[in-house]
Amino acid sequence: MNWMRPTAFRRFLHGGAMAALLSVFSGADAATLQAVANNNFVSATATGTSYLTATAPTASTWEQFEIVNNANGTVSLKATISGNYVAADIGLASPNTTKLIANRPSIGGWEQFTLVPQSNGTVALRAAANNLYVSADLNIGGALVANRQTVGAWEQFIVSTTTTTTGPAPDFGPNVRILNPSTPNLQGIINDVYSAQQGNHFGDRRDAILLTPGTYNGLRIPVGFYTQVLGLGSHPDQVHVNGDLRSDAYLGGDNATQNFWRGAENFSVTPSLGIGNNTMQWAVSQAIPFRRMHVRGNIKLNQNNGWSSGGWFSEVLVDGQVNSASQQQWISRNSQWGSWTGSGWNMVFVGVPNAPAGNFPTQGQRYTKVNETPVVREKPYLFIDTNGSYAVRLPSLRSNSSGITWSNGATTPGTTIPIGQFFIAKPSDSAATLNAQLAAGKHILFTPGIYVLTQTLQVNNPGTVLLGIGFPTLRSDNGQPLMKTADVDGLTIAGLFFDAGATESGVLLEVGPNGASANHAANPTVLHDVFFRIGGAAAGRVAFGLSINAHNTIVDHTWLWRADHGAGVGWTSNPSSYGLWVNGNNVTIYGLFVEHFQNHQVVWNGNGGRVYFYQSEIPYDPPSQSAWNSTTGRGFASYKVADNVTSHEAWGLGIYSVFTNANIFLDRAVEAPVNSNVRFHSIISVCLGSNGGIVHPIDNTGDQTVCNAAYTPTVTSYP
Repeated sequence: MNWMRPTAFRRFLHGGAMAALLSVFSGADAATLQAVANNNFVSATATGTSYLTATAPTASTWEQFEIVNNANGTVSLKATISGNYVAADIGLASPNTTKLIANRPSIGGWEQFTLVPQSNGTVALRAAANNLYVSADLNIGGALVANRQTVGAWEQFIVSTTTTTTGPAPDFGPNVRILNPSTPNLQGIINDVYSAQQGNHFGDRRDAILLTPGTYNGLRIPVGFYTQVLGLGSHPDQVHVNGDLRSDAYLGGDNATQNFWRGAENFSVTPSLGIGNNTMQWAVSQAIPFRRMHVRGNIKLNQNNGWSSGGWFSEVLVDGQVNSASQQQWISRNSQWGSWTGSGWNMVFVGVPNAPAGNFPTQGQRYTKVNETPVVREKPYLFIDTNGSYAVRLPSLRSNSSGITWSNGATTPGTTIPIGQFFIAKPSDSAATLNAQLAAGKHILFTPGIYVLTQTLQVNNPGTVLLGIGFPTLRSDNGQPLMKTADVDGLTIAGLFFDAGATESGVLLEVGPNGASANHAANPTVLHDVFFRIGGAAAGRVAFGLSINAHNTIVDHTWLWRADHGAGVGWTSNPSSYGLWVNGNNVTIYGLFVEHFQNHQVVWNGNGGRVYFYQSEIPYDPPSQSAWNSTTGRGFASYKVADNVTSHEAWGLGIYSVFTNANIFLDRAVEAPVNSNVRFHSIISVCLGSNGGIVHPIDNTGDQTVCNAAYTPTVTSYP
């Protein structure tokens, strides 16, 4: 970013001509106004609901304004953060009369100002609304108000023009589209991606759409399978889509229960072209990361009255209302909104400062609330820094948190990693190449596509970041595990899709070797948005999806899925025993979705484990009861805490049966040792089909389900 220095600007002003002054601004991408009264920059809010104030010690997007030259010689100020014009609103009631506010979509008389050069090189602004000067009034907190007859220090501003020069983009390959508001055929490019992906349920295509900072007026972004839309700002409000962001139901009848594998991160949306009432539609189910998003309006989580089965929010700000509608379950972590309406069977809120009123198990208020997120490191994100270079921001570990990290224009605390420290992987790169880069100390950014690996990726160096964009998919067809990590500090594995191959490989992802013993509490390994699939695209098999041996590991959103539909699906076609197997101590998981494995969905052997939200369908397809019995009775408990575990706690668990064959039962949805330090909160069991059912939600406690969801037993607290 290049700034016109105040000294040069003063020399320019002493040249005198107003026409020349305006010509400087006509060529500027943006400008800042720095108040002489206190040397702070003038700031606008993203939503235009608060008054302009001279309170920012440094300038970012919130402090940038486009200076628009009007035909009558006046100028108008357009806030970069919102795309709204600044008005001197003389219609406001006292004491706010004539305060400046950026909330106008177009220019009228109140949105016009005359720039009046001062002898010391500063500028005064005279409002056309009342012919009075704008003051940064320190008596009212630096608020800008047009009420002064003459110009003093408080009525003087230093105007600096800014231009942002973005350097050349790295070679992200053909499956990444980097767009800006001036990209030719912008809407056509978006539409072409969606046309290819909306029906691509099990295809090989993968796409990432990267939006550079700016305002995208009138843009509609529909999001299909294996598509991720990412803003490249350092703050979500630096990329503003004034139009629509949408996920439409894939199945007929407005049914979104198969809307998987799509996401949006790190930008803001004003849904002016949404479904009405400034509302965007996000009809989704599993594996749909929605992170660091600012919805400047409302959001509805289904389509019309159709079914939906999601879902995930983290670091999300919704100015208006969230309507969960038909969602069966949902987890929101460290998010904020104006209001929330709707309740399915299992709605969990962790670190949400204004969670809805009511508590589980009350019908219509099945809300499980945890006031603070105990420990998390937010997902890293790709962005363009102030020098116009690409980089990755790795957020800091934080404890006992509530709400978003980026409120009021704040930069998320953390470390910036230059893109040069990453190896940018493409699907053509071999496993040997990737392992050589890892051994050399490189981080890896995986671009979209299918990576067929002939050897296991070995992640051995502390602090390594593996970041995928556009759902890059790892698969092995020769019986090799896809990835293993050493017992080291601070690994990050984010945005990767692990797909089982045709040959048994034992495990898809192993975090820490068997017997891992190091304490990583100060710098844990964190997994974000990691997804696992066995079958569906083709027949696959693996004993374990994810195995966690390393202590203190954090998992921040995962879906482990033995496919119930698609290609290569059947009891013997896509066999897989366990979704998640945990041996490590003090492992914490937010958003654990595990479905259809043939034995236990989850086995927990480590102490000190914590799970915030669990969604699990047990297998649809046991051929008979005799083929699906465990040592403790009929069926295999979905969630199994080993008998030797002395401490464990879980909040918000929903376990569902949909048996395709008759007379098949699960005796216990959850099995755990009876111990005062092994605790469960808010459990529900549901029989969705017409066959069999679940006898007890946990151990021998709670009632039996009645099929077709006619009766859904709950256990509020156990033991």
